[in-house]
This record gives sequence, structure tokens and C-alpha cells, in this order.
Amino acid sequence: MSALFEPYTLRSLTIPNRVWMPPMCQYSADTSGPGTGAANDWHFSHYTARAAGGTGLVIVEATAVSPEGRISPADLGIWNDTQAASLRRITDFLKGQGTVAGIQLAHAGRKASTDRPWNGGGPVGAEQGGWQPVAPSALPFEEGHHVPAELTAPEIKHIVAQFADAARRALDAGFEVAEIHGAHGYLLGEFLSPHSNHRTDEYGGSFENRVRFTLEVVDAVRSVWPEELPLFFRISATDWLDEGGWTPDDTVRLAPLLKEHGVDLLDVSSGGNAARVRIPAGPGYQVPFAARVKAETSLPVAAVGMITETEQAEKILSNGEADAVLLGRELLRNPSWARLAARELGSDVHVPQQYHRSV
Repeated sequence: MSALFEPYTLRSLTIPNRVWMPPMCQYSADTSGPGTGAANDWHFSHYTARAAGGTGLVIVEATAVSPEGRISPADLGIWNDTQAASLRRITDFLKGQGTVAGIQLAHAGRKASTDRPWNGGGPVGAEQGGWQPVAPSALPFEEGHHVPAELTAPEIKHIVAQFADAARRALDAGFEVAEIHGAHGYLLGEFLSPHSNHRTDEYGGSFENRVRFTLEVVDAVRSVWPEELPLFFRISATDWLDEGGWTPDDTVRLAPLLKEHGVDLLDVSSGGNAARVRIPAGPGYQVPFAARVKAETSLPVAAVGMITETEQAEKILSNGEADAVLLGRELLRNPSWARLAARELGSDVHVPQQYHRSV
């Protein structure tokens, strides 16, 4: 069996292969009435197609823990039971195909209240369904974006509780993996980085203070997430800044703390917290960040970043650079990537009975 199609067990959960789908926002949730933030037919068809294609783990897109935590008015939410119920149809189908259902719990912080990307992605006001974003410090993401309100200590505690409530609902909705979103310049990542966190209280300044909110969220989610099920954390390994930002050294330093607090795997991405930085994107460009965490800590890792080819993905795993790979844009292009890769490698993967003629 190839490394790519070897099952992977975390706690008591076994994921059938190492081809995973990362969270990718669809900006297609309902935007009005009691169904605001709920999943609909688009989400069902989108996620179930990848399960039918043999993907071992599908992580549902960044799902907001509060209305203010959405990136856009069209984001998925999980702050109420109606939203959670809308996701059950998806998790039931995924499980029926042997795919593990995961969800990313998120708060957009200062990057909230923006439009859909295909509408330009700029900030939206109240007349367009927007709201006042919040952040560790009153610093906009870039010129022209909302100036966020600086969170008070009680407000921070309230958001920690919202993450725990969201995790409870995710469990009720049938998810077996929860991922906390600490990457791409959203709220937790904003607290981690000195670029966006200029606080002088117990949540700012030193490394220990800047990671405090993250660890409080992890503790809150872990306290309600079953002991037998895994918890992931997604991180941007670097802000891609020459100075004054979050660095790969910081990521390696944080990883053991996350593990001590109950995180089972680090989903390693990069960027998103500083506007207009130069990122040397290319095939596998983020894999070295995951590889370093794996080499220098005992926390399992998943690698991302322009992983598109079967041989490329197989080598990442067989070389010990990561424990799994997450294919984003490639799975948007080809929902059956896992099935085709298994054929190339002479491995087995789940194929729906209806698709057996394609084998």
C-alpha cells in the first residue's frame, strides 16, 4: 500500500487515507431570515462530491462561531441549532461513503464584514448586511478596511465560550473532527502575531501572552469535544514579514503547547495576516513549514500548498515531511482526485457502487 492510501488513526478515529480536503469558504450560505448562515444544496453537492471521489477526510469550510465571526454575510455559521441541523445531511452522506466529516470553527476578527470574493471582497457596511469587526487591537487589515473595535478582556472570554458552544453543536451535527482556525489573519492568528496584536494586557506583548487566547480556546473546545475524537489546529506558520510578525520559530515553539492542551494535529498553512506581502508560491511551497514542525516536535502535521500531483503527494508522506496532505484547489478542479491517484499507485479507495464502471 502507498503512504498516501494508508489509513491514519488519531485517538480512536481512523481516517481511511491521507488525501484530505481542507476548509475552503464557499460564501454561499443563506443570508436572511431564520436560515441565515445555514448550509444549503450547494454545500451538500460540493462536499458530497469529494466524498464520492474517495477523499478520506472532508473538512467543512470556516464556520463562524458567532454572527460577528463571519468573513462575509454569506458565510456558514454554527452559533444556533438551525445551522447545526442544516449540516447533518452532509455529515450523514459523508459517513455513508466512508469519509470522515470534519469542520473548521472560526472567527474572522478584523477581516470580518467583507463581501464575497467575486464581488471584490471589500468591506461592507450595515446597509449591505455588514457589522463592526473586532480584533485584539484597533488596527485595520489594510487601508480602506474596517477599523476593528479592540476586544475587552470580558469580550475575549465570551468568544472563548462561543467556540465551546460551536463545538458542542458540531458534535451534535455529526462531525468527528473539529479544527480550530488560527491561520490566515483571522482572530486567533491576529492575537498570535505582534504585527496585529499591540495589546499591553495579559493577551499582548510577550509570546506567552499572545498565545494565551489560543490556548484558552483550545481548552474550551477540548473540554466539550469527546476524548476519543481528534482536535486539529490550523496555523499560518509565518506572516511572510521580514520583522515584526509571526515566524516559523514561533510555530515550532507553539506546537508542543498545543499538544499539551489536547490538539492532535497541526494543519500548517501560511500568510494572510499582513496585506500585500510577497509570498514565493510554487508547487509544495508550504510543505517545508509542516516538515519542520514534524522534525522538531512530536505533534503530527498535515501539509498544504499547491499539492497537485500523485507522485508529489506520495513523496511528501513517504519522505516523512507530513502525516497527511490537504488538496484545496486541486479538489475543486477534480472531486475524484483520490480515486485517480489510487489507480496510479495501485491502491484501493472507496468507490460508490454507482461509479464502479469508472474503475
